[in-house]
Amino acid sequence: MNELFGTLPDGTPVHRWTLERAGVRVRILSYGGIVQSLEVPDRDGRAGDVVLGFADLDGYLTHPEPYLGALIGRYANRIAGGRFPLDGVTYALEQNTPPNSLHGGGRGFDKRVWEVTRAGEYGVRLSRVSAHGEEGFPGRLEVSATFTLDESGALRIAYEAVTDAPTVVNLTNHSYFSLGGSGSAGGHELRLAASRYTPVDADLIPTGELADVTGTRFDFRQARKVGAGYDHNFVLDGGVTETAREVAELHDPASGRVLTVATTEPGLQLYTADHLSAPFAPGDGIALETQHFPDSPNHPDFPSTVLRPGGAFRSETVYGFTTR
Repeated sequence: MNELFGTLPDGTPVHRWTLERAGVRVRILSYGGIVQSLEVPDRDGRAGDVVLGFADLDGYLTHPEPYLGALIGRYANRIAGGRFPLDGVTYALEQNTPPNSLHGGGRGFDKRVWEVTRAGEYGVRLSRVSAHGEEGFPGRLEVSATFTLDESGALRIAYEAVTDAPTVVNLTNHSYFSLGGSGSAGGHELRLAASRYTPVDADLIPTGELADVTGTRFDFRQARKVGAGYDHNFVLDGGVTETAREVAELHDPASGRVLTVATTEPGLQLYTADHLSAPFAPGDGIALETQHFPDSPNHPDFPSTVLRPGGAFRSETVYGFTTR
């Protein structure tokens, strides 16, 4: 189903698409590729919205910084100093979180209107062209994200991109999960298939080290309560893969809902939303952002985010839902 959700100040219409299958209902906006709501049943069969979102377009325009549910690009996460080298040229980006660039700059993919078309009975394809020089990034990038509900009710997001000049690409979805359907996510339990993480400096920029999680608060290899104080990239066991493999499980003991995350990506940013502000509160949701590592263009030893003409960027993440 497609309906008008609102109108931007310049008169551009924003539409909302609804997909339903296997007891799951997801609503996706053409503005920012935002997952506005995601309703799944609890252990008693009662549906509840498990992602944070606003009821109207004005909420997203008034409170853009949490990136609630948004499609993030060209480069998810941080780039140190808003600069990176590529083929002997240093590119300068907007330092929208001084002195660094975050989530593609001040007007990244999360603040753009996407073209939306049907992708079968249970999917939609969002696409746009990011012009050469947009937010400082080189190359004309043709990019798409296809959202599909599979037969189990899992939400699949398949990203694709091609370029006409060398560039860097790192895409993710920035949903905040609250599996209870409301209130704090502080009691959620998390398991991550990650034996290492990337330590960061005071500006949350990776130092370049891949540190062992053993004996630290970053060890989620056995499920435990998440707590607060996380905005860190985890190095997923297995690295980049051709097909999505399960890397995370988030469980809410109160409702019984279980979220599983499968991905082809080498990293996952765990953000416990300690800085959320009204109308939400710190800890109301947990973001599990599948991606390449922060600041990869400035760390040659990290998995590369470089995309060249003739190549194709492809990535898939799958959010599955069960109860126990």
